[in-house]
Amino acid sequence: MMRYFIYLLILFNSSYLSAQVNNSEKNESLAFWNSLTKLCDKAYSGEVIEAPENDSFRGQDLIMHVRSCDADTIKIPFFVGDDKSRTWVLTRVNDRILLKHDHRHEDGSEDEITQYGGMSTNEGLANLQMFPADQETSTLIPAASTNVWWIEISDRMYFTYNLRRIGTPRYFSVKFDLTKEVNTPEAPWGWDSN
Repeated sequence: MMRYFIYLLILFNSSYLSAQVNNSEKNESLAFWNSLTKLCDKAYSGEVIEAPENDSFRGQDLIMHVRSCDADTIKIPFFVGDDKSRTWVLTRVNDRILLKHDHRHEDGSEDEITQYGGMSTNEGLANLQMFPADQETSTLIPAASTNVWWIEISDRMYFTYNLRRIGTPRYFSVKFDLTKEVNTPEAPWGWDSN
């Protein structure tokens, strides 16, 4: 009887460990995170896919630079022409990812409108994460209360950053070609202070 019990215990432990390994391999947000870290220290040019007709991003050189990666934070400066004020900051929080927009002035000081964004509400997909506006965003920019941002990564092909303001026609999308690296740009504004 004891031998049978030990056999069952070993079988249960093996099954449990196997399930844990499989679950960790299937963590979608972790797979997404790992895809992003593969881009670290690299820069890519982009183009506007969709934006309002009078949007200031149209006709500008767009560069994203995956400049800083550690276990829990990835910082991606996003340059629009000579404007180096924007950095996308992604932070891992358990099996979720928080997206924040860090906006700076040339002297490195924070813009009045900064640190808006949101937390993914589930693990998402390995190639796509969605970030509905959080309460901080709603308080800071009431009109952005219904914002949903999403980032899509096609391994070695493209990276898109997108915004939809639910209930309005506002939709913005930029796409970066991951097949062609560009020269690493200078540091974004305020980099030494954040």
